[in-house]
Amino acid sequence: MYSCLKRILYVLLWTSILSGTNHGQAPLKSENYALMPYPASLTALDGRFIIDEETSILVDNEPGVISIAEELAAKFKLAAGFSIPIRTDRSGSHKNFIRLNLEPLRSDLGEEGYQLEVTRAAIHLAAATAHGLFYGWQTIRQLLPPQIERSEPGPPVQWSIPALKIIDNPRFRWRGMLLDCGRHFMDKEFVKRYIDLLAYHKMNVLHWHLTEDQGWRIQIRKYPKLTEVGAWRTEEDGSVYGGYYTQEDIREVVAYAEKRFVTVVPEIELPGHSVAALASYPQFSCTGGPFEVETRWGVHADIYCAGNDSTFTFLEDVFTEVLELFPSGYIHIGGDEAPKKRWQNCSKCQQRIKTEAFKDEHELQSYFIRRIETFLNQHGRRIIGWDEILEGGLAPNATVQSWRGMDGAIAAVRAGHNAIVSPTSHAYLDADVATVDLRKVYSFEPIPHGLNEEEAALIMGGECNMWTERAPQERVDSKVFPRILAMSERLWSPKSLRNFIPFHNRVQAHYPRLDLLGVRYGAESKPVHILAEFDSQQLQCRVNLQAGEPGLDLYYTLDGNSPDALSTHYKNAVLLTSRVELKAQAFRQGKPYGEMSTFKFQPHKALGKPLTSDTVYHAKYPGGGSLGLVNGIRGSKSYLDGRWQGYEEIDLSCIIDLGDLQQVSSVSAGFLQDIVPWIFLPESMGVLLSTDGKEFKFAGRNGHTISQKKQSVTIEEISVEFEPTPARYVKIQAKSVGRCPEWHPGAGGKAWIFVDEIIVN
Repeated sequence: MYSCLKRILYVLLWTSILSGTNHGQAPLKSENYALMPYPASLTALDGRFIIDEETSILVDNEPGVISIAEELAAKFKLAAGFSIPIRTDRSGSHKNFIRLNLEPLRSDLGEEGYQLEVTRAAIHLAAATAHGLFYGWQTIRQLLPPQIERSEPGPPVQWSIPALKIIDNPRFRWRGMLLDCGRHFMDKEFVKRYIDLLAYHKMNVLHWHLTEDQGWRIQIRKYPKLTEVGAWRTEEDGSVYGGYYTQEDIREVVAYAEKRFVTVVPEIELPGHSVAALASYPQFSCTGGPFEVETRWGVHADIYCAGNDSTFTFLEDVFTEVLELFPSGYIHIGGDEAPKKRWQNCSKCQQRIKTEAFKDEHELQSYFIRRIETFLNQHGRRIIGWDEILEGGLAPNATVQSWRGMDGAIAAVRAGHNAIVSPTSHAYLDADVATVDLRKVYSFEPIPHGLNEEEAALIMGGECNMWTERAPQERVDSKVFPRILAMSERLWSPKSLRNFIPFHNRVQAHYPRLDLLGVRYGAESKPVHILAEFDSQQLQCRVNLQAGEPGLDLYYTLDGNSPDALSTHYKNAVLLTSRVELKAQAFRQGKPYGEMSTFKFQPHKALGKPLTSDTVYHAKYPGGGSLGLVNGIRGSKSYLDGRWQGYEEIDLSCIIDLGDLQQVSSVSAGFLQDIVPWIFLPESMGVLLSTDGKEFKFAGRNGHTISQKKQSVTIEEISVEFEPTPARYVKIQAKSVGRCPEWHPGAGGKAWIFVDEIIVN
């Protein structure tokens, strides 16, 4: 609470200094207004408009306008404790008023634009539609002191707005966020809360991902097993997890969104990501099952059977009920990550390929998509699909959502189709801030390079995607915020206004509003960067800490305890010469900020010794290069941290030269398992010893007990122990699993070994 109040005071002081409460002060530079996203045009004027008990709201006698006025009045009743009357009678004189005008002939403002003029005497908000007035009201909210977001009256506040003129409309018509409720179920009230947050930041699409391998979340009355069976999965520990939305829930959410001018676009995945549906109705698969709702993330082999007409009957029945619930003109049908293995071995699918004279299974997928599109087009709807729907030929009226970079969008618009852009590089908010931080999102340009004007016009806009493999409901806020602020601005504001420094300043001023809205936001970037350099001459490790963003204090410990504000304040590089775990934590304004970072250094007999390898690590994952496995630097649970050496499909085989004869009694190595990116522990590790480097004697072999199917990321140290033996050369052989196992979504693909250190004692 203290930190929240401190931030509010900071923003009030900041606003007062910059905008000038005194009427004689120079107007504020437009870039300093803490608006999110920033308007297309803003002109600062002199003075401020004060809202008090004498203020009234003048409106057109239109239901859409009156509802916005009622929301404005309700906000003041809640936060300030006084009522603002709403008047539809414009006869007579009025002072100190807020006027909401519908001006249908203002074509320059478009469907979503507005004009806001604030003087000392009045606020004039005009728009061609109620939609535009609604966005103008969001701007007014953000111009008011942050306390307007209070849920009850508090200490007195001067409710004032700086004088200005704004003419504003969005750059793109599609400004969305995907919320994945298939992998982790989200409460109905949580979904509605995100609709509020989207609207507040002028985003207009909730892409609601409702079906997955791990859960079917929408009630379909004709097929009750979809929620009786498909909505629930049994986890490794035996617990049952799941949930679904009744049709009444969905109607409530859609109606709630409509009032806030947010379109809810459902995604019903096909032909892949459908194991939950097949667990409920296995007859629509190629093999007939049986299946269980998946507990493993990733891509799975079992998909809808494309050769069975009953599959399409089933899906048309499902979509018939979906269309009754969602008035959106678009329906998302997925279309991504659909392995063709089952189709290749399915007699019905192969017969379909033969009958239709298709070249391959990619054309069969295109047939699948086109058949569903035809049904939806007949019912007045259009489809959106992930960029894989380009493979085998694009359905006639499809919109492509490009996620594997921007190539899908380019191909779509050059073929005359609309496209939505949400590349993993900038728009995937499930990614760690170490790879996709606030600055990276803000650098996003939705129009791919090289398009002509006609092609660029087919880019409808973009989305930020919140996939939830590792983000249950309680973690979503910290993943989405503040990065969604960057996406909202990139999709709304003119391209010419892009400037990260003033944007970043506005983000700082926006935090108190998020605090009062109950948003548990995360870090803007990785708070602590640990830079380690191994000195092979001194056999020590030099560790530097860097703050990921301005205004952070870094504290660290070497005793195993978590850092606090009383721990060592980082100022200079830390030299490590003995086995230790360094823990570092960023603090902002005395509070822990972001996640703690750790670093382990482990000296041993082979530290800094020459290492030769029979097999070569992959160029993408050098993990420290030639000394990477004997530098004492241990890896984290992120295979991208630069400390792991990666070997694709091949075994690990290397020899360490200790320099002279030494007594050796154990050899161990640290390995990583993360099955989503196809990284598996080795089957076993063997050790051989030699005194001359020519003749090696077997010292021992050991394995592990970790299941290949274990979902969580695991670091496992495989150790081989034996009687003390004199040796100069130590040979290590770790046997790879080679290919991903049959049950794995990447079955048959090249598996990886990731190793961080070989420890000789």
